[in-house]
Amino acid sequence: MITTRWSTAEDASALAALHREAWRYAYAGIIPGRALERMIGSRGPRWWRHIHRRGASVLLLELDGRIAGYARLGPLRPRGWKATGEIYELYLSPEFHGAGLGEHLFVEARRKLVARGLTRLMVWSLATNELGCRFYRALGGREVARSTTRIGGAALTKIGFAWG
Repeated sequence: MITTRWSTAEDASALAALHREAWRYAYAGIIPGRALERMIGSRGPRWWRHIHRRGASVLLLELDGRIAGYARLGPLRPRGWKATGEIYELYLSPEFHGAGLGEHLFVEARRKLVARGLTRLMVWSLATNELGCRFYRALGGREVARSTTRIGGAALTKIGFAWG
């Protein structure tokens, strides 16, 4: 059975493990190796507990009681865009890719944002993350912005996708 729920600080270890697995899958060959491992290492259980204490909204997707994915969401961070809400990150365990769970999680995250009055949504994805870009386009995301970020000495292009 597929369910969603808000995460708690008690989910910190499971979130750290899922984050590590998902990022290695998504960004190997995109983000330089040392930088990727540093970024993953900075998101251990302590980081997840900390953001929960600060009131972060992390929606979990569970399959038969097992955490299969998460979405971190809230108000739009960059100013000057027409969007009001943002999915800061959305990841599934690689074993669940292609099963429709990512779409389920996205739809639920968007529904939660709309319930908060955040009706226009934005998501950022690295342009070289072809899987992510294809996913957001398939869900109706329109490319509305591009910017560059530096990670581990590499200049990487980000694409902003919008809905609503």
